[in-house]
Amino acid sequence: MAKNKIQFQKGLSIPYFLEIYGADAKCYSELIKMRWPSGFECPHCSHKEYCQLKTRKNLFQCKSCQSQVSVTAGTIFHSTKLPLTKWFLAIHLLTQGKNGISQLELARQLGVSANTGAMIYHKLAQVMLERETTKPLRDKVEIDDAYWGGRKKGKRGRGSENKTSFVAAVEKNKEGHPLRIKLNVLGSLKKEEIKKWAKKHIQQGTHVLSDALPCFLGLEEAGLIRESLVVGNSKDPKKTAPFNWVNTILGNLKTALAGTYHKLSRNHLPRHLATFQYRFNRRFSLKDLVLRLTWVSLRTPPMPTRLLKLSESRW
Repeated sequence: MAKNKIQFQKGLSIPYFLEIYGADAKCYSELIKMRWPSGFECPHCSHKEYCQLKTRKNLFQCKSCQSQVSVTAGTIFHSTKLPLTKWFLAIHLLTQGKNGISQLELARQLGVSANTGAMIYHKLAQVMLERETTKPLRDKVEIDDAYWGGRKKGKRGRGSENKTSFVAAVEKNKEGHPLRIKLNVLGSLKKEEIKKWAKKHIQQGTHVLSDALPCFLGLEEAGLIRESLVVGNSKDPKKTAPFNWVNTILGNLKTALAGTYHKLSRNHLPRHLATFQYRFNRRFSLKDLVLRLTWVSLRTPPMPTRLLKLSESRW
């Protein structure tokens, strides 16, 4: 039996990663090439001529407006005191593992404090979250509701105060294979909430398959072609086959979250889902993920630590 090319791809090995990004100077040079691929451009006046100060070599001074800027200014790395090698290693650890990495394990691998590890994790997860928001699903999509939460006393299932509801959607190609996914936390499973979510995350005219939950009527109001199937709690493979991929994704997601994290904060669940979603949607070329996440990190506005601690925007 032929091996799955995606599953058995080599990715970016640690020895090769260290060969490329094992020194601060190499990381700095890579950031410059990625931020200004056509040469330096002043973020204030767009002038292209600059000089570098002898006393502060990492600063570029525009020859037109005299403003000074570093390669990390105005990016997710803004005002960082950490060596760039640690940021690059964090990006590698977050992108190469199928199940991700916890904040505490990330801190151990980087040799930093638990608080610093959490800060790095959430900043990079925020980059993934914002990047995924800009790409709606299209063509054929399977969609289902899901829940995350611990076992506590009280109401179980839908409507439980102990569980956080989110929606999972899978875009499929003509052969019925999964291409991309969306995992977004919702305030509630109501028709209006689903309608707002669908308008932002699914292209109009897309054919969507859902179960008969009343809230999914919002998909039709969002301009989508909806097909609904009544499945209930059936475990019959013939009845659940149309939702095979979204159920598989949810199973893999919950296994990954339960196996990687000791505890998940409800406020930060959107970022945890975003890391899984980002890796899945770019699984076709693991070796490129470090560069891709670094590139978009340079184009993501700063995220102060005080904002990271707040309740995350749902979608």
